[in-house]
Amino acid sequence: MGELRQLAEDGNADAAAQLVELATELGDTKELRRLADQGDRDAADQLVELAAERADVGELRRLADGGNSDAADVLAELTEEQGEAE
Repeated sequence: MGELRQLAEDGNADAAAQLVELATELGDTKELRRLADQGDRDAADQLVELAAERADVGELRRLADGGNSDAADVLAELTEEQGEAE
């Protein structure tokens, strides 16, 4: 993963896409978070999806607070579902 990371940081778009794909397959939220925080939209999308699958309200809130509207939407849905379950 280190070589892909370096290539991605050097501006290689294919390496960046592969890095996002690999991090997603491994469930590596730390790597996805790092990439998303650097502005990688695909990483942010995958992080939202992974957080939604795990019902990770904290991660969704962090992303929503950072301006990610998809995370805000998923967070609202989860909050509504949890409210209905109570």
